[in-house]
Amino acid sequence: MNREGALKVVLVVVGLLFVATVYPLLMFLWQPHQEEAALTMMLSVYVTLGVFVLLAARNPSANRSLIAFTAWSSFAHAAVMVVQSFHMASERVHLLIGMAFLAVIGLALILLAPVKPSMQPASAVSA
Repeated sequence: MNREGALKVVLVVVGLLFVATVYPLLMFLWQPHQEEAALTMMLSVYVTLGVFVLLAARNPSANRSLIAFTAWSSFAHAAVMVVQSFHMASERVHLLIGMAFLAVIGLALILLAPVKPSMQPASAVSA
């Protein structure tokens, strides 16, 4: 499988995983808890991002910015989870598992991201 094919598979898997967070999102909305307000808002962003990641799988090179955003936001979220794991010992295992999951997503997307097209005209490249 070539690099673009592997990227498309990763984008579909990540997109489906992010869209799947609609289930806990709906559970939190139907049984509102004040302490889960931030999580509910974050899940709504992940569901939306998942839809756009799925759409980006059609033509990854045309969606470089979205792929980069998904990767770097996954790294940022993972970093926050690491810090939170030091403050919330009772949630440490869950936070570190989530952090590893997001770091793998970010790393896979960065490593497979489409290369930036050359700014030289086609005639200059072939000369």
